[in-house]
Amino acid sequence: MKNRYIFVIFLTISSLFFSCSDDDNGNQIPETPIAVDPDLDFELATQEVDILLATYKEDSGRDLFNPDAPSNFTPEQNVYVQNALAINLDHSAPTVTLPIFKGIGNLGETVYYIITEASDFQIARRMGINYSPKLKYARNSGGEQKITINDEGRVVFIGNVDFSPDRYIEPGEGDFAFPPKVAQPGAIGDANYSPVVVLPSNLVLNLSPVKNATGVHDRLPEGEASIDTDEFKVTLQILDGFQGGNPYFYHLVTDAVDAIPATIELGIYAPRLANIPQFGFSTLDDESALLGFSPVGNGINDPNDPQRQGLSSAILSDQNGSGPLAPLDPINVFPVGPKNTLERGNNYSPLWDAHISKWTDEAIDQGMRRRITSFEDLSDLIEAGWVKSFTPGVGPNNPYVHGLSASNAIINCPVIAHPTE
Repeated sequence: MKNRYIFVIFLTISSLFFSCSDDDNGNQIPETPIAVDPDLDFELATQEVDILLATYKEDSGRDLFNPDAPSNFTPEQNVYVQNALAINLDHSAPTVTLPIFKGIGNLGETVYYIITEASDFQIARRMGINYSPKLKYARNSGGEQKITINDEGRVVFIGNVDFSPDRYIEPGEGDFAFPPKVAQPGAIGDANYSPVVVLPSNLVLNLSPVKNATGVHDRLPEGEASIDTDEFKVTLQILDGFQGGNPYFYHLVTDAVDAIPATIELGIYAPRLANIPQFGFSTLDDESALLGFSPVGNGINDPNDPQRQGLSSAILSDQNGSGPLAPLDPINVFPVGPKNTLERGNNYSPLWDAHISKWTDEAIDQGMRRRITSFEDLSDLIEAGWVKSFTPGVGPNNPYVHGLSASNAIINCPVIAHPTE
């Protein structure tokens, strides 16, 4: 605790000074200091994490992660979730292999799950996962799931996920498939389920189940064969996207608040997430756990066109709406990636607030459609009148997303890597 108090004093003093850091394009931006999380019992959180790490080592025979050891990945791979066991950056079928933990469901059944983000900087570093201070705003919102750790070192869940439904999607009518006529997710969370979990210390984790008695997550490319409960690891499909003008912004879709994105992107339908604040608010100063991003509703559908992009193209590429192979990625547009070495001024969240864009009829008629590759590119297209909101008036207009309207859909997409090759 002594070191923690010294750290608190340091932060308090440093908040009196103006400092800078680099943004994703290398530009100098002011670093806004954040207060030490007053609602977190750091000593208890450390004890909780100690228990989880010890139980994981007992189960798997290996340490979860050593923050002082050299990375297993090259700078060119640019892997954010450092506790990953392996990553496959074959861009035609990228995957990540992550460690899994063993927990207890609300009926006493075994649940295997992954952890990808933490609300505390030191704990995120210690576990080799993404740091997301914005997650603290999910506490006491009604969108979180409060969990405990039992005497055997197992997380005990209140909510439950049913992995047994057959996923099915039917394209919409007209020139574009989005929104779909029918969307049936392949996994459904009950009223108590949320991937955003809060421990007794008030530590917030992004924690998603990948296997229980009802089946496995749809993002396992080979189903049951993609999870090894002896080695405590799971291989999952990751999706392409654009950030800062660069492709291969690989992220993992685990959950969605609405049945449509949950079906399109093979996530768990988690309606409880709708209570997490707050749609249409994305800046560092907003008391929001969400961060705006922009899927494209009606991009080019032809799978052979290098400019293909959008939710419509993903739906149309689906194999009869279901089956073992995932649809083509929508290739969504993201503002920032994880900043896992940046404690202050960190605005990353895996809870992405969808602001769906739409090419105007005039843009389509004039052959203007192409891939949107960055938030700056999106801003230029909106200003030129080629792109507008797909869902105007559904949610607030968000200046962070250049005035597009929030669609009131949260997609839980932990960012895994952004390779440069």
